[in-house]
Amino acid sequence: MKTVLVTGAYGFIGRNLVASLNRREDIEVMKIDSKNSLQELEEYAHKADFIYHLAGINRPENTEEFMTGNLGSTQHLINILNSTGKKTPILLSSSIQAEQDNAYGNSKRAAEEAVSAYGHQKGARTFIYRLPNVFGKWSKPNYNSVVATWCYNISREIPIQVNNPESEVKLVYIDDVVESFIAALDTLSGTYSSDYYDISRSFNVKLKDLEASLVSFKMSRNTLVISSLKSDFERFLYSTYLSYLPENNFGYDLEMKHDNRGWLAEFIKTEHSGQVFISRTKPGITRGNHWHHTKVEKFLVIEGEAVVKFRQIEGEEILEYPVNGLSLRVIDIPPGYTHSITNTGTTDVITLFWANELFNPEKPDTYYLEV
Repeated sequence: MKTVLVTGAYGFIGRNLVASLNRREDIEVMKIDSKNSLQELEEYAHKADFIYHLAGINRPENTEEFMTGNLGSTQHLINILNSTGKKTPILLSSSIQAEQDNAYGNSKRAAEEAVSAYGHQKGARTFIYRLPNVFGKWSKPNYNSVVATWCYNISREIPIQVNNPESEVKLVYIDDVVESFIAALDTLSGTYSSDYYDISRSFNVKLKDLEASLVSFKMSRNTLVISSLKSDFERFLYSTYLSYLPENNFGYDLEMKHDNRGWLAEFIKTEHSGQVFISRTKPGITRGNHWHHTKVEKFLVIEGEAVVKFRQIEGEEILEYPVNGLSLRVIDIPPGYTHSITNTGTTDVITLFWANELFNPEKPDTYYLEV
């Protein structure tokens, strides 16, 4: 079993990394943050077979604290390791700001140089990651992440500020970061130059596009139209947005259209993959009796008993497909067949429907004709 020390374990990256490491039966995780004592740090550093050094400062009250929080904490950890005589591998979470000549960048670059020197002097393996903007669940809003801040604000209808909509930001997803970090522990290999490693996948996005995506996620509760989520970035961003919803606002209501047959409600709409809706139908009631030129659908009864009937619009033969909620069976609705679904039981029927296109009242492609 490997004993792993994570400093900054309760920060954004630390929490995600520890959550993944804790799933491993071959790893024991020791966690350190600012609340732990120096004695605890020394004890854990002596035990560790591998160290993730994620602790640091990026929003101090004065700029002098950058060196203390970034270089100072790193050098203290290295001093502890030097006293042990061990060649403990270290992975340092740094920032692309290390390439800039500012107080924060200088402190991160100095921490990198300290780790690199330790590795060369001791013959220990070191991994230095100059991370761009990382996004994902558990990042702190209104701190140092535009994605976290905008997800938090937009989900709460708090205005956001976009100074230059055309400017691009380089982003990496937290799961990719964690995967790369754990690969370093497992294989001691990766894409690197000297001691420097990169996350294999990144995303460059304009601020105006980032804002538009997040606003569309917000509006989807009203429109029911969900982004196609075709790209990995869109999927990751949507997951991230949902992680910032207020805890008292996870749920939202659907509009239920009631009539003498029961009710029907739209659930999810997509611009390219159609829509899903659900209905409750009373005993003896028939829905449908219409056909489509191009639109196709799928019916799935999940409760109750029913029969789906078809007739080719120019024919006379009626096809019947009995369905019930005890043995789930999906019924495809081809174009050119008038069709209906009738509740043949003594209890209400609950049916899920999928259509391959959004309903357009100006061009419904739905024509009444009894089966």
